[in-house]
Amino acid sequence: MKSLYTKEHIQLQTEFNSRGLAELMDQGIAHEVLTDDDKAFISSRDMFFLSTVDSDGMPTVSYKGGPIGVVSIIDDTTLGFPGYDGNGMFYSAGNIVGQGKVGLLFIDFETPHRVRVQGTATYHREHPLMTHYPEAQFFVTVAIARIWQNCPRYIHRYQRVEPSKYVPGVCDTTPLASWKRIDLVQDLIPEEQRQQASAEGIIEIDAWMEMVKSGKA
Repeated sequence: MKSLYTKEHIQLQTEFNSRGLAELMDQGIAHEVLTDDDKAFISSRDMFFLSTVDSDGMPTVSYKGGPIGVVSIIDDTTLGFPGYDGNGMFYSAGNIVGQGKVGLLFIDFETPHRVRVQGTATYHREHPLMTHYPEAQFFVTVAIARIWQNCPRYIHRYQRVEPSKYVPGVCDTTPLASWKRIDLVQDLIPEEQRQQASAEGIIEIDAWMEMVKSGKA
């Protein structure tokens, strides 16, 4: 099993006298195949953080929310998740198409608990599991390289209040993203969405920013 560490990691581990602990994590705790506990925890999540890198090696991290089970367990070494309507950048998706290397961080803020996954992702314009995720635009599978559980001691305890109304299936009809009502974007969104934005009321960007600040976006 390939080590998690490079010489730079090992240098710092040696400097801070944590080499033995780091080796235990690398060879004794991190693993390549999902355990039953991994599967249960990942399947219970309705959000995760996704890390990708661009062609220059510049990283980015995205919050990905959805229904409970937003990440599917495909088999013992493969995960999958949907791509929903976003801001049109396709930043994470483009990085996946171009580079494929990803990190996924699953957190339970109420318990607290967290699991990390590293792997190689593949973009699919069509995939059988998309039928499990209404309104998914595409699907991503992740071939797992390493999985490990992290110490939760610095995770602040938060309580889940309610799911986002924008997650498909939460409302009878998924609402139009509030930013699509901004006047500056009307010529840039599809006609159907322009009509919906007009019916709900076009707003200026400053008004939208106030909605964001007040939690009403």
